Amino acid sequence: MNTLLLTIMTIILAVFGSIAGNRWLAKLYAKSSAILSYPAAVASRSHIREHYLAPLLAFLFTFTALQHADLMPLRLYFLLSFEYFLILYTFSDFEQEVIFDDMLLPFAIFGALYTTMLGLPLLDHVLAAVAGGAVFLLLAVLTRGGIGGGDIKLITALGLWLGSDALLGVVAAGLVLGGIAALLLLITGKKKRGEYFAYGPCFTIIALLAALS
Repeated sequence: MNTLLLTIMTIILAVFGSIAGNRWLAKLYAKSSAILSYPAAVASRSHIREHYLAPLLAFLFTFTALQHADLMPLRLYFLLSFEYFLILYTFSDFEQEVIFDDMLLPFAIFGALYTTMLGLPLLDHVLAAVAGGAVFLLLAVLTRGGIGGGDIKLITALGLWLGSDALLGVVAAGLVLGGIAALLLLITGKKKRGEYFAYGPCFTIIALLAALS
């Protein structure tokens, strides 16, 4: 496909995706205010996303499409969907320390479709989802809530997308990044020992970087 045409298409997709994503999160915040960490600051904490989601998606989608122009269209569409959901999770977890089930369910379904439609090893991906979810459930118990339910479901869904080897790499790098982030928050006094902090972005960012490589 012509480079200029591909760029225009991905930018248009990013604009519509940002409009849909901002509206989706706004509705979920309004519907689920009881589980938000900062319900009184929804507007102020959403400011960056509402202004920069479109250009961020435009850059990400265009870079991905140009870098992977040789992929068959179906695989590229799945890759852009993968990135889209991870970006939304990153924002919602930073803003309100929550990853919504309403967003995780379609992500998991897309992951199952991606695995089956592209002929990837289904058993390996299912086992990765089950094992990843089980390990993070155990971590949630051991850390007494340091790992949240959203993180458990996120890792389970990522297992369907990535399979065992790639999921292991994302989890290992995400745990290291999360440990560094937690230490910095403690040192700077932004979090106290025992307080919850958004761990999800540590995994979503690593998964995004893996998708771009």
